[in-house]
Order: sequence, then structure tokens, then C-alpha cells
Amino acid sequence: MSAPQDFWLASGHHLLDRDAAGRLTVTDEFLKAYLARPELVPPPEACAAERRLHAALLAEPRRSVASAEIAGIADADARENWQVMIAWRDHLVAHDTLEAAYLAIVRRAIRFPHLFIEQLVQLILRNVLEACEDAFVVRAAELLFRPQKVRASDGVVIATDAETAPAASPHPESPLYLLLGVQTPADVELLSEANAAGYWARSDRFDMALDLTSGGRGAAALADIMRRWLSHLLAIDVAIEPLPRLDGVAFNWYVGLDAEASRIGEMLWNGDALDDDARSQLVGLYRLTFADPSCMMEKIKGEPVYLLAATTADDVLRLKPQNLIAGLPIRLEEAVH
Repeated sequence: MSAPQDFWLASGHHLLDRDAAGRLTVTDEFLKAYLARPELVPPPEACAAERRLHAALLAEPRRSVASAEIAGIADADARENWQVMIAWRDHLVAHDTLEAAYLAIVRRAIRFPHLFIEQLVQLILRNVLEACEDAFVVRAAELLFRPQKVRASDGVVIATDAETAPAASPHPESPLYLLLGVQTPADVELLSEANAAGYWARSDRFDMALDLTSGGRGAAALADIMRRWLSHLLAIDVAIEPLPRLDGVAFNWYVGLDAEASRIGEMLWNGDALDDDARSQLVGLYRLTFADPSCMMEKIKGEPVYLLAATTADDVLRLKPQNLIAGLPIRLEEAVH
């Protein structure tokens, strides 16, 4: 049997361990990777206090950091960077797994930089997809941690990574990209059966577009990754299927997968008619059903849940996987801690 495909090397997943249940655990090597970020590497003009702190954490990345150590750093921007980083590190190491750390962020609405949370989502997804051989599912998973530029015309919906789409501004390369020699994205290509085998080698470039048209491989793949996400994090068994249209849908419960979708969902919930702009922004509609309805809240037990995805006015799709965790009508005692 051949080894599973490797992908998203720059995420740093190879620096993590797994516990007996297959969940990700933090290692010192993983924590040291954060210390390689350009925001934390002391520049030549850095003060002695900043240099001492950086060196001490490289030697012992879990060591306690007193507030006075950060307060002693001369540069105000550096102090802020270190405050954020230590708070993030402390949150990660306070939990047994990265999955538990993520669930705590969602359930307690803890505020951390979007970049850190998106990296955390990517790592958990990489774990979820460890043995996945379907490039369409892995590409669809990118939608949960990377904004997409969407083109919709005549019922066809194409999503391109917002940072690799033509005319997009370049994103600063991470130290892991530089370390692993991952090249800056260049040409964007639509993922298809013909070129799917080439996805794995270029997965860190995020330069393959995905067809999300209802009824196609991409829409089904997004439904699949959302199902896997919920199974891994909440240990619930659901079926998710894309729907081609809103007609005949009774919105007893919905989850907006992004801010715009939540706004549109509220309109539908209230029975308001959607204008042309709102209809054009709605690029995804999914029906979720529970294999075991007994885990659902009593008032909605047995009813389907509808998931909506919508673009902003400038055609950007920013899915929020935390909405799936927080928005489902499940009894709190059923959630995995």
C-alpha cells in the first residue's frame, strides 16, 4: 500500500504529535516555529531585553514569561507582538490538544489574531484529511481558512484563492515557506479530473481554482469537508448535501457560514424577499441532517438545518468554520470537550 499524499507542508503539521485519539498535541519544535516569525525575530537594532527573551524561549519554548520581561522591551511594536504571541502560546499549551484549544476559542469567544486562528484551522483540517486521497476535498478545505475570490455567472460558481487571484496583493511569506523552499504562487489553474494528481505537489501555492457549482465535484467536496469537520471536532454524524436552489426550502434553522450569509439567512428567516444583489451573493446552499436526531435541541429535533454561503459586495467568500460549531442546534451536553 502506498503512503498517503502529503500536502500543506508549510502549515508545520510535521512539527506536531498526535495523542491516542488521533488529535494534535503541541511540541517544543512547533512552538519554536513561531519564534522564527519575522515579527518576533529581533532585528539588529533590538534592545537587550528583547534579545534575551527570544534566546530564552528558543532554549525553553514553554518557560513562563513574566509581564516585566515584555514591559522591559524598548520598542512598542515589539512589546505588542510579544504580548500577543505569549498569550497565544499559553492558550495552546493550556489545552491537551489543538482541537481542544480551538473549541475553547469558539465557545468562549476568545479574541486572537485571525492569522493565528486560520493557521490553527488549517492544522486541524490537515489532521482530519491525513489519509484523504481526493484532491477536490482537500482543495475545498482551503475555503475554511483562506478567503476566496468568487466569479458567478449563468449558474457557474468558480472560487479562486483571494491572495493568488490575478491582481491580488502578495502575502508575506512565512518562515516555513522559506525554510521548505515553497515558491510564490504564479499561474492559477481550475482543478479538474485531468489535473487533480498535480494538486499535491503545489498545495502550498494555493493556485488551483475550484468549481463550486451545485451538482459538481467542488460543491460535493465542500459538503464532505464540513461533514468531516463536525465529526472530528464534535463527534457527531451528519449528512450534508448541496442544494441547487432556494425554492421550497423551509428555514426552521439555518447557519450562515459567513457574515453575509448570516444576513441573508435572517432575511429568509423573517420571510423577506431577497433582492437581486442578495441572490447574486448567495453562492452556496446546503442541507444538513443528523444521523441521530436525539442530540438535537428539542424544538428542532428531526428537522434539517440549512447552511448558507455568500460573498461580500466585492465577490469575496470568507467562510467561518466556527459558525458550524457554534450554530448547530445541538444540546450542549452532546458536545465533545
